[in-house]
Order: sequence, then C-alpha cells, then structure tokens
Amino acid sequence: MLGARPRARRSKDSENGYQSQWDGVLPVPKLSFSVASVLVFCLAVLCFANSRDGEFVFDDLWAIINNRDVLPETSLTAVFAHDFWGQVLDEKSHKSYRPLTVMTYRWNYAWAGGLHPRGFHVVNIVLHGLVSVIFLAVFSVLMSGYQVDQESARPVFASPRASLLCAVLFAVHPIHTESVAGVVGRADLLCALTFLLSFLLYARACLSPSSIVGYRPESFSLVSLLASMCLCVVSTFCKEQGITVIGVCSVFDIIVVCRVDPFQWLSHKHYMFNKQVVKARLQPWMRSLIKRHLILLLAGVSLLITRIWIMGSTTPIFSDGDNPHSLVNGSVLKVLNYNYLYAMNTWILLNPWWLCFDWSMGCIPVITSLADPRILADLSLWAVFGVLLFHCWNGDLNSIRRILIISLAMIGIPFLPASNLFFRVGFVIAERILYLSCAGFCMLVVLGARQICFHFHSTAKQIVTAGFTFLIVIFALRSIQRNNDWRSRIALFTSGDKVCPENAKIQFGLGGYHEAINNTDYAMMKYRRAIELNPIDAKSMLNLAVILRRRGDVIEAKQLLERSISINSHSAVAWMNLAVVHSELNRTDLAEANFLESIRQNDTYSDCYFNLGNLYRDTGRPTEAVGAWGNATHIYPHYTSAWKNSILLLDDLGKYDHAIEVGKEALKALPRDTDLIFRLANIYILADKYKESEDLFLAGIQIDEHSARFHHNLGVLYHRWGRNEKAEAAFARAVKLNPNDATYLKNLRLIQAKIRPNV
Repeated sequence: MLGARPRARRSKDSENGYQSQWDGVLPVPKLSFSVASVLVFCLAVLCFANSRDGEFVFDDLWAIINNRDVLPETSLTAVFAHDFWGQVLDEKSHKSYRPLTVMTYRWNYAWAGGLHPRGFHVVNIVLHGLVSVIFLAVFSVLMSGYQVDQESARPVFASPRASLLCAVLFAVHPIHTESVAGVVGRADLLCALTFLLSFLLYARACLSPSSIVGYRPESFSLVSLLASMCLCVVSTFCKEQGITVIGVCSVFDIIVVCRVDPFQWLSHKHYMFNKQVVKARLQPWMRSLIKRHLILLLAGVSLLITRIWIMGSTTPIFSDGDNPHSLVNGSVLKVLNYNYLYAMNTWILLNPWWLCFDWSMGCIPVITSLADPRILADLSLWAVFGVLLFHCWNGDLNSIRRILIISLAMIGIPFLPASNLFFRVGFVIAERILYLSCAGFCMLVVLGARQICFHFHSTAKQIVTAGFTFLIVIFALRSIQRNNDWRSRIALFTSGDKVCPENAKIQFGLGGYHEAINNTDYAMMKYRRAIELNPIDAKSMLNLAVILRRRGDVIEAKQLLERSISINSHSAVAWMNLAVVHSELNRTDLAEANFLESIRQNDTYSDCYFNLGNLYRDTGRPTEAVGAWGNATHIYPHYTSAWKNSILLLDDLGKYDHAIEVGKEALKALPRDTDLIFRLANIYILADKYKESEDLFLAGIQIDEHSARFHHNLGVLYHRWGRNEKAEAAFARAVKLNPNDATYLKNLRLIQAKIRPNV
C-alpha cells in the first residue's frame, strides 16, 4: 500500500518535478495516505450504510433466492458448471459466468445461517469502501506513475490532492447505488477490487530495481506481472468486465511508464521509418515494453478462448425488448442509436438524478429517423469527445496530456464489453456497468478543476472549493436517497415507474407485487398496461389470466393463455394454467393434453404433476392420480398438499396399507407436519394398528400440546382399544382446550357414562 510522501526516486529533468507538484494548485488539503484512506472509506460506507436493511430485490431473487448453487448442500462443482443464475450453460443461458461471486454468496449464507439479506448488504457496503480506498492508490499511480521512496522502498503517495478528490467523488457517486445496494452488484464490486489489485501489481512490475521516475524501465518483474495476470483471471471470473484490465495496463504502460506518444506516431509528423526510430526500437526499454505486451496479449487471448469455451462457443440469446437498439436496420441508424446510448451513459454520470434499475422495454425509444431531435445529443457527445481528442493529440506529452489520455482510457476500456461493438448485450443501459468507468469520469472532473485553478488562480480556487463541496454533499445525499429506493421491491418499482413509465417490465413488476399482497384490481391494471406497452409480453398475459381465472372469468383467461402460448410455446406454466382453465370448463381431454405438454416442456414441474393428479382424481382415475402426486413429491419432497391428497384418496378407497406407506414417506420429508401426523394416525386406527396410532398421536401432542383434535382423536383410539380411563382423560383434555365443540363434549359424556353408568 502507498506511503505518506517520502522522497521518491526522481529524474533529472524538470518535467518530473512539475509532475510531482502538478496538483498543488487544487484547494484540497495534502493528507498522508493513511489519513486519506480512513476519510475515503468512511465516506463510502456512510453514503451507502442505509442500504444494509434492504430486502432482496429484482435480480437478487434469481441470483440468490432461486439459485440453488447458493445453498450449502449443492456441490461446488455445480457452481463452476452453471451460470451466474444457477442454470446450465446451454443455449437458453445468459452465459454470465461468475463462479467466484457465487462462492461469496455461499459464504454469506453459511455465516448468516440462511438467506438473511442484511449480511449480504453489509458485505457489499464494506467492499465498496475497500474499492474506494484502493482507488486512492490507483489514482496516484495513474496520475504520477508508480513511485517508490529511495530510502524505505515504500510506494509514494504521489498527487495526493488530486487522488483524494478523485477518490472522494468516486466513493459518493450515486451511480454506484445499483452495484452496492443491489446484492447482485457484488459481481461489480469484486470485479473492481481484483481489477485494481491486478493493475497495481502490473504497475509495480514495470518498476525495475534500478528505475528512476521519468526514465523508461529496461526490465520488469516477471513474478509481479504473472501475479497481475492471475488477478485478471480472478476478476474475469467475478464478472466478465475484469478482462479489460489488460487494456488499461497496456495504455498505462505506453503512456505513463514508457511515455510514448501514440498520437504523434499516427499523425503526419510521424517518422515510423526514420532511422532514429528504428534504432529506438532496438533500445532495451522498447524490448522490455514488447515483452510485457506479449504477456498481456497471451493472457488476454487465453482468457478469451477459455471464456468462449465455457460459453459453448455460442453467444447468449436475448429478447428483442432487452436491447431493441441493436436490432435497428441500417448502419447509420445503428451508429446513431449506439451513440445516443453512450450519450445517455455520459449524462447519468454527470447528472445522476435520472436513475432507473431497468432501462429496457421502451425506456429509451429507438431512433428511427434522421429527423429525431435526440441526434443533437449524439452531436454534443461527438463535439465534447472531439475537443478532448484534440487536446490528447496536440502538444508535448506532459503530465496533463498523459492524465487526460489515461482518464479517457479508464472511461472507455472498462465500458467496451457493454458497448455492443463486439457482441449484442442484453440491456440498453445498466448503471452497474459504469462502476469502473466512473473512475475515469472523476479524473476528468478533477483535471478540469486543476486547469481552472492553474489559469485563474485565487478567485477560481474559491469557486472550485465551493463547487466541489456542493457536488460532494449533493452526491452523498442523492446516494442515500437512492439507497432507499433499493430497500424494498415496491420502492424500487415505484421509483422506476416515475423515470420510465413506458417500461413494460416495470409495469409487470408492479403488477406482480400488488398481486402478491392481494391487491388484484391494481395488479390487473398494471398487467394490462404492460401488455399495452408490449403486445408480446407473454408473462403479463399469463399472470393476468391467472387472476381472471380465480375471479371466474375463465373465457378471457383462456384467450390470454392461448395468446401467451402463441408467443412462447415453451412456457410450462402457461400450458399448465391453460389445462386448469380447460378442466374448469369440463374439457377434460384438452386439460389432460395441456398438462402433459406442460410436463414435456418441464418434466420437473411439481405443480403440474399435482394439478394433473387432481384432474385424474376428479375424473375417476385414482391410480393415475396417486402416481401423478407421487411424481410431484419425488421432485419436491416438501410438497405437503400432494402428500395429503394421496393419503386422503387411498383412505377413501380403503387402501390403508398403501396409505400408511405413503404417510411414512411423507413424514420422512416433513417430520413435524402435524396435519400429516394426524391423518396417518387416524389411518392406523382404521387399520387396527393401535400402538402405531398412539405413537403418532403422542408425537403430535409433543409438537403441539394445545391441539384439541389430537387429544380428542387419541381418546377415540383409546376407546376403540378398550382403554376407557385413558380415553376419558384424553376427551377431558380436548374439552378443556376447546369447550365449545359439541362433539368433544358429547364423546366425553358417553365415555363417562360407560365407565360410571350409575352416576
């Protein structure tokens, strides 16, 4: 870790002295690294601390709650064989391969003893604090190179004012809310942590034992470089974005370490074939640079090949609504749409008040005409980028130009996987993708402030001080406010509805929430709105149909289910619900066919087997009914209703021995289910197996000693067994627990009359 600011190895040229003091004009106190670290960590943690009590929301449900790879009973090999969501890496997978992130969820589960969200959120908050502190060191290296003290050999905290200001801006920026407050954002945090450590090791590797700041290194540490590449692999297996550290290391090596001006080589002034350059290419520093880049290239290619192999050599398939801009016809319109998305990403970095957890499904309409006024945003983006590129291109490669180039690299390179340039991504905008790119943005802001202070002196310093104070406070307050949106499902969807009311997915989410709390009228309204916005929204049609069926409107429910299936014929849930509708319409042949089609689509769908069993029971096919319910319990051993239905039907058929066998299996899965215990104990009475019945009744009473029905039926057992005194005691206990039940009182009086007929 970096030290306070002892003497660094310095070159003899005056430019390096300027570099070490370039941020002296910034109106920021010069702190030691340890003090600055504490300040940055505290700010980062405090800004996101109110997310600690949040629920699991949005993608957390799929990545954690519904992901069996998070559970300790799932083998570790499954974690490395499945995608981030716990699914097999087949053609239906999103191909998000992040096993190391999933491992941290398993550790969270083990530490907390279950899926308790608070522990997951606390880890995210601490990780963001650590990343912010490491960025403090990284900003120092990016701006002034990797320097060490000549006497203590400890790294130097160079550019302390600029590094501190960048780290503080990064720590409090509201764009990080999705990554920190959403547990799924753990992938971004872990990726960033290992990304930065990989970069620091690479920067250290470039510092040869005899290096002097300002001179190009003629050798490098192979051990540090290989360790850096190992961390790059770790970062990539936390999230795919981690591989981009190779690009950042390359730019840093060329621009900061070797001080090569690539723009000069590309300009008309270049002298590629000049004898001096040919000679320079043979110099030791150039050979060292080439060797390092060969290692970077080999690591990058190897990692890409491995990643493609894991994906099965196929790219993921996304729906049209996930990223409609990538489906635009025509190269010109596609370029305009992509650049508009880049402009939008830039805008939410500049103005993080317009934030949404999901930007797909109509949030940002596609540009379909050259007359669309939003093209002005593209022009503005190109104008700003053109100005920055002009300053990168012209002049000597001094500290300001190097920092400007590195800033743009930090913005652009980590963003490349989300740019749609190499492959189609499954989102329009994702705030979490900007977690690393935000660092380059912070560097640009601080660099701009430094230039203002340098050229306008004391007056500008007061304005810059006030501006940064205001910006940091506003960003911190906005982060705290935005955290509240991520604390619950309803708050998140409501905030999204305010920003993107045309997003069908948000309408669907609001409908699902209100359906869950039995506010079905509002849920139906939201589902209908979702279908209006997205006429091929099969899920909204399905959920709306389920509500309508429960309300008795089976005709419209049937129509919606048929539309849903026409859009997605592989939906086992839709086929099952259509079967239930046909069953209610007494079209049993169609109902059975639909149930079987649902099972064909998903042969592990326990609910479908359960409902198929109900159909067989209602149509007088008891053997097939018990078989279907058996399939349901085989898939999901805790399926209480399926166990109970099997036992009841076998009881009604007088097949007591078979019912007892099923009951025993049920109690293996659900040993404390009092309903199952009660039913099986009663069947033992009918089968004249009194001892077994008594054992079960007593076991049920141990679980629930205040259950009047257990005491009453225990009395019935004792009466049939001829143990009248025990029967009287059991009936008396039942009456005491429920004195208003006439049957209990009647049976107590009958047994008392039988024991004492003359009383």
